[in-house]
Amino acid sequence: MVMQVRAGRLHVMLWRRANEPFAGAWALPGGPLLPDETLGASVARQLASKVEVQQLSHLEQLETRSDPDRDPRGRTVATAYLGLVPSHLDPALPEDTAWHPTDGLPETAFDHGSIVGSALGRLRAKLSYTNVGFALAPPTFSIAELRDIYVAALGYEVTATNLQRVLLRRGVLEATGETAAPGRAGGRPAMRYRFASPALEVTDPFAVLKPPSDRILPGRR
Repeated sequence: MVMQVRAGRLHVMLWRRANEPFAGAWALPGGPLLPDETLGASVARQLASKVEVQQLSHLEQLETRSDPDRDPRGRTVATAYLGLVPSHLDPALPEDTAWHPTDGLPETAFDHGSIVGSALGRLRAKLSYTNVGFALAPPTFSIAELRDIYVAALGYEVTATNLQRVLLRRGVLEATGETAAPGRAGGRPAMRYRFASPALEVTDPFAVLKPPSDRILPGRR
């Protein structure tokens, strides 16, 4: 599956099934593993039919589903992958494919809604102890812009001050030396930052970010 922060909300890419089972329902991109394919080659082939693979900034294996009843046609084992697209890109999608907010999914085929839930759990955990935010953010950003991306992905509020303090202390961010143009309200120009590494790194193996019980955003329980 592919996720991206769009218009301040975390979205997942789904395609509408034309055939039974679940005709008309939305599904994660995927398909059968060909006899001469590796899993990696199959994932690349399936994704290429829906999105430009080069636009993915991160791709990892998520989980394997083997419930005997997950497919009404018969026993099907599926391995799910999670891909991330930076927020500044706007991938061209086929007509049968669209972005859907993860906090408002339509009816999904098979167990795909549950797989999206697993991906949310993985992404939110990794935002706590790795630098995976690089895969959701544009090349440069202000701390306020990065905060909005983290809030969209985490599903609860975080302050720009705390986010900046934590990420700078871990060495995740570095200043570009540039500043953003002041807004209409004026004020001091915001410093622009970038992620120090464009590859996944564990930055704090003991970190666990949990939302305060009184600060969970409405509709994101």
